[in-house]
Amino acid sequence: MLKVLKRSFYARSSALVAKELLGKIIVREFSGRKITARIVETEAYLGKNDPASHAAGKMTKRNSVMFGAPGHAYVYFCYGCHFMFNTVTEKEGRAGAVLIRAAEIAGSSPRAGGPGKLAKYLKIGRGLNEHDLTSGRKLYIADDGFVPEKTGKSGRIGISGAREKLLRFFIKGNRHVSKYR
Repeated sequence: MLKVLKRSFYARSSALVAKELLGKIIVREFSGRKITARIVETEAYLGKNDPASHAAGKMTKRNSVMFGAPGHAYVYFCYGCHFMFNTVTEKEGRAGAVLIRAAEIAGSSPRAGGPGKLAKYLKIGRGLNEHDLTSGRKLYIADDGFVPEKTGKSGRIGISGAREKLLRFFIKGNRHVSKYR
């Protein structure tokens, strides 16, 4: 049975949430369909003290959701071609987020390795920015009791600043995890 993650799950350190999201289930409901995907890779972004975070500078219209209540979606357009899906973390007023980098889609074999492919497959776009992930509707993350056997961590992928921080978490041996470059 799926249990929707509560706001208290997200209202903690971004790095801890990123690690504990591994194995959780993303549920996306649209047009009478429901797609589920098991999270296999995440990256934590720490806000003000993290040069790779969108919240490293001041609050803007784009990043304001990162300063709001935890448990909301932060969806942004990247490189002019991909949406990226993040969960807002930390306590309200303190920016933080976790990028969902990859997931294993239930019942099929499409590759959802990489955050752009994941958002595209799950039809996550700008309209879901600020969506309350604790609502249990449209887009949410749930726990089915699965605990990954082995997890790992490394530097983040696809960024230049603060790449050395070990804030990327993944399920070891899962074929959907991005290749580290």
